[in-house]
Amino acid sequence: MCCFSGTVRFVEQTQIFARPLGGGRQLLVYAMRFASASDLAMVLPIPVPPSPADDAVEFVDLSGIPDFFEPLALLFPPDPPFRRAGNSTFAAPQPAALAVHQVGDFEASFVPRPADFSRLDRRFRLPAGFWDATPHTRDWGFCVFKLRATTPEASAERLPLSERLKRVFTRSAPPPSTAQVHPMAFTFPRRDPRSLFFPTLHVHDGRVHETARFDHVLYAQQEPGDGWERSTTSADTVEGPAKTYLDPSQPVWRRRLNGELPNQDTWVTS
Repeated sequence: MCCFSGTVRFVEQTQIFARPLGGGRQLLVYAMRFASASDLAMVLPIPVPPSPADDAVEFVDLSGIPDFFEPLALLFPPDPPFRRAGNSTFAAPQPAALAVHQVGDFEASFVPRPADFSRLDRRFRLPAGFWDATPHTRDWGFCVFKLRATTPEASAERLPLSERLKRVFTRSAPPPSTAQVHPMAFTFPRRDPRSLFFPTLHVHDGRVHETARFDHVLYAQQEPGDGWERSTTSADTVEGPAKTYLDPSQPVWRRRLNGELPNQDTWVTS
């Protein structure tokens, strides 16, 4: 499941990688392209065991591997062109404060249980009506990532003063109004040690619609059921830093989710 604390103009080109780790944990890598007129937070509910510790999730900095998914795609026949997903619009919903981690370009926090959102920076709170829409997540944990606005004005505002003045006098074009963020990644303890979890359910305005427009490519290193394709090349042929996060002894499986589809999370169970 993926939801936002504010309004996004659109989200597209979502790619997710999941693999099991030792000790009953899972690695999840999540990348996307999005557009937003203001700073906001993305919230990923995850099925951790009940009442986890504040440090149950370990965030992984992949800012040095912005192209993490490129070598995975090369293990398969070429993809068709990405199709833009539909707009995703959301309305934004004291014990010790939860930690905020700097993970590459992101500020990130783990919220162990719903009641702990009161310990989180207000910028990162869940949308109003979230629990009505997703009662099954009431005892899950939540990974929260702060995202920056992508409008030309907001992007230009973060430039050095000299560069902003140069653009004024030369009338140069503003930067694009969309952003491809470097992958967000973390490991977490799995509630069901047999299952890999992919957060693919969309929450719009605090409501779960029966269907949603998908623009996703999922990669797994655990043998799935029907609907997945096995890589034609083995994972041990991957070169570069992304190889560190793969299990070279296992194949990679891929599934494309495109178009209007049932709005639900995706699981791979061994």
